[in-house]
Amino acid sequence: MKILIKNGRLVDPASGLDQVGDLAIAGGRISAMGSVSADFAPDRTIDATGLIVAPGLVDLAARLREPGHEHEGMLESELAAAAAGGVTSVICLPDTDPALDEPGLVEMLKLRARKLSRCRLFPLGALTRGRKGENLTEMAELQEAGCVGYSQAEHPIKDTQVLVRAMQYAATFGYTVWLRPQDPWLGKGVAASGPVATRLGLSGVPVTAETIAIHTIVELVRTTGARVHLCRLSSAAGVDLVRQAKAQGLPITADVSINSLMLTDLDIGFFNSSMRVTPPLRQGRDRDALQAGLADGTLDALVSDHNPVSADEKNLPFGEATPGATGLELLLSLALKWSGADQTDQPDAEKLRRALAVVTQGPVKVLGDALGSLSSSAGRLTPGGVADVVVFDLAARWPVQPDVLVSQGKHTPFAFQTSGFELAGRVRLTLVAGQVAHEAE
Repeated sequence: MKILIKNGRLVDPASGLDQVGDLAIAGGRISAMGSVSADFAPDRTIDATGLIVAPGLVDLAARLREPGHEHEGMLESELAAAAAGGVTSVICLPDTDPALDEPGLVEMLKLRARKLSRCRLFPLGALTRGRKGENLTEMAELQEAGCVGYSQAEHPIKDTQVLVRAMQYAATFGYTVWLRPQDPWLGKGVAASGPVATRLGLSGVPVTAETIAIHTIVELVRTTGARVHLCRLSSAAGVDLVRQAKAQGLPITADVSINSLMLTDLDIGFFNSSMRVTPPLRQGRDRDALQAGLADGTLDALVSDHNPVSADEKNLPFGEATPGATGLELLLSLALKWSGADQTDQPDAEKLRRALAVVTQGPVKVLGDALGSLSSSAGRLTPGGVADVVVFDLAARWPVQPDVLVSQGKHTPFAFQTSGFELAGRVRLTLVAGQVAHEAE
């Protein structure tokens, strides 16, 4: 199908492109940008006047709840939510039931996603069998099945010797290990340690739970040479440690979730279980450091940490509620809010570029060659590149309310007000390989 997107503001953070022009798509790829030949005969023409045309978003942390947790989300509903949020590629974690520790499971999941044609799916394989932290998986076989890295999700490996062996194995073949840094013994609380947790009588998770784990990982990277991606940092101290590791040239990347980037423990209020997320929301100084770290490149990407939770598991006392929140549909709007690009209908190029870079260019840099043939054009608008494109209206404001979310999970920290948290940037069209994956009514 040939598509012509006319008169849109074309923005590509990777190349610095920011201009009004046309975008021609044919055969699933971008055939021309800026000025399109009069000979191009589209099957469909889209008027994008006043809209922004950008690369499709790449989300490094999404739980799609299938297999094993279909009551909380189906692959169909969650990939539809991704497309509705302008996300064209998602990295799914291996904490399914059963865990993604066998090639057959990975192949089945990728096949299901391809048939749905909503969003590209790139699984993380389990680092250990059943994510039990004991026996390593066959990473080479999982890689052949389509895994782009290896993770324990929220289950840390308690035996450091097992972690060393996993990192040695990964380093031998050039795989990336994705780790959420949290000490298994100090990280058992339900809220961030501090005055708020103390006042509410909630068990705390100290910052040291994160920093001790980062120190260990950094030293093991030195020893093994493994490439490690640190997932969903939550503290100012953690950002400082990553900054130091990068300054030493260690192969470490890191990301932050939309929850930790925008909220603090004060938002828990009177035991609002929608604020029960992992990692827990920390103090204002931590949020400020995370925002600064994302701005200066210490943190490479912003992630949705999409984790839909059923109403039965969320509508409980704070300490008993299941941690998690839906986020795929909020990723773009919250990136715009963080950069300040949401403050005007026509933001300056730098703010818009910064917002889009952390959800396109940054995630692709983290993934590197794991994307295979897509590595050179994913997260970019480039002639000849894959036509994964989002068209959105920056001027459109929308309230975050459960009934407007496509995801089967309706709980999010940003819907805590009666009218919903109002955000800028409404997705009008999402294309995946030149095919319409989502179109707003």
